[in-house]
This record gives sequence, C-alpha cells and structure tokens, in this order.
Amino acid sequence: MSSVWLVPDGLDGDRVDAAAARMTGLSRSRIEELAADGGVLVNSVPVPKSHRVRAGDMLEVEIATARTVEVVPSEVAGITIVHDDADIVVVDKPAGVAAHPSLGWDGPSVVEHLAAAGFRISTSGAPERQGIVQRLDVGTSGLMVVAKSEPAYTALKRAFKAREVEKTYHTLVQGHPDPFEGTIDAPIARHPGTDWKMAVVAGGRHSITHYTMLEAFPAVTLLDIHLETGRTHQIRVHMQAIKHPCVGDPTYGGDPVLAARLGLERQWLHAVELAFVHPRSGEPVRFTSPYPEDLAHALELVRG
Repeated sequence: MSSVWLVPDGLDGDRVDAAAARMTGLSRSRIEELAADGGVLVNSVPVPKSHRVRAGDMLEVEIATARTVEVVPSEVAGITIVHDDADIVVVDKPAGVAAHPSLGWDGPSVVEHLAAAGFRISTSGAPERQGIVQRLDVGTSGLMVVAKSEPAYTALKRAFKAREVEKTYHTLVQGHPDPFEGTIDAPIARHPGTDWKMAVVAGGRHSITHYTMLEAFPAVTLLDIHLETGRTHQIRVHMQAIKHPCVGDPTYGGDPVLAARLGLERQWLHAVELAFVHPRSGEPVRFTSPYPEDLAHALELVRG
C-alpha cells in the first residue's frame, strides 16, 4: 500500500529523504531504506534518497513496507556460519530463507536465526533488519555478510553503496547468450502490473550486470555474474531481459518443464563469492561457498 502527497512550496529543492521524512513522520533513515528498495517515487518514478523534489511533485511512499515487523528468534536448519568476529558474521544462506522478517513472509530468516543462536548484531537499521547491509532473495542461496558492530554497519553500508564490495554469483540460464560475455545496463523498477515483481522500466534505477560464460551445454549455459549494483531481483530480471532466464525461475520466464526435469524447485542462482575490505582491520577478505545439493544435482544432470 502506498500513500501519496503533493510537495508543498516550502520543500521545493529539498532532498527527497528530508522532504519525505517531514511529510510522512517517518525517520530519515527509514526513508533512506525505503528509497534503497525502490519504495520512494516522485511522479511515479523510483528515486534515490538524494533526488531533489520540486513544488507540486507527486511524492509516493510505500508505507506498508515501513511497518515494524516482529523479530522472533528461531534457529534455522541449513544456515552455515562461514566467518565470525567482533565486527561481522558471514552466513551461507540456504534457499527458502529470507534475509530478515518482512510483511507477507512467515518463513525463516537469517536475522531470526542469528538472534536465536546468540549473536549480538548491530542495532543500526530498522528493527526487523538490524545489521543487514545486503540481502539475497528467498530463493537464492549463498553468502551474506551481517554487521555486528556499529562501525562495521556504517563502513559496510558505505562500501556497498560505493560498489567496493565484490559480489560473484553463478547462475544456470536457458539457451546461449550471444555474446558469451557481456554487460547488461538496463534500469530496474517495480513491475507496472504487480507489486511483487521487478522489471526493466524506463526511468527505473540504474542497474549493471556483467556476465561471463563458464560452461555451455546443449540447452543451457552456466554463467559467472558480477554485479555493479544490487537491485531487487537484478540478475533474474536482467537474464529475462536478454531472453535467457535463470533455469527454475518461472516468475521471470523460466521453463517449468525444464525445472522439473532437473529437479529444481527454485532458481538456479547462488552467491558463490563475497570480497571486501574488513571494516576494522582494513585488510581485504574473501569468502566462498560451494553449490548446495539441489543446484549441484541439477548441474550433474545437465553435464550428463
């Protein structure tokens, strides 16, 4: 659900995060989080927090996403702690687990698992996503870093925003991209027909995906993906946009018959590597994750 306001003369020229905070009563940090998720729109177009509004602009804020969601500590089978120190914890997240609780999601989450497992997490961020500096889709497995200290939260948020974090994914896509190596530069915003899908939309948020072929098979291709930006569903949307959707992803054009043949119940997409400068030591760190069983099995079938 969204609420809409007209920007008054007194806020002409203000940044949208400041203007929206005054008009909605939400905190400025909460508005910034909503903007990062595409939930702040000016004249029906998602805008970053630094966008300057003009008197008479139509400001739309997805208030529903601003409600506080209760965090219920609950350990989750399958979550692996890859690294843990005073400032960060790196998690290998299985499919079927959200990064944090949210409205409309009643399944397990990384935040609730960490709470149940006794981890002390940064208190920065909205109550239901404290410590979260990046997210993975529920159906995407792999590496996530969560901030434990306040300095780490600030440093990592800044590093992700500055595109200083190296995020590597592997995905199995339908068909053969031509060329086998390339860059997709296409803006992403909410799908105009639904509120739970994203799409390539003129005027959407700047989004860049780099891909390289790892292995090619008769009907599918295994790709190495590097993201410059981190938009919701970015890889899935961009793969659909070039007509090579992720295998096992019917939401974005995947063939359900092929998915069934490979035993997949979710998209073949895994966050295999995460590298960044450690917020305390200043030294580069790199973490890797092997393919989970369902993706490895599907790949074996393809290779066979």
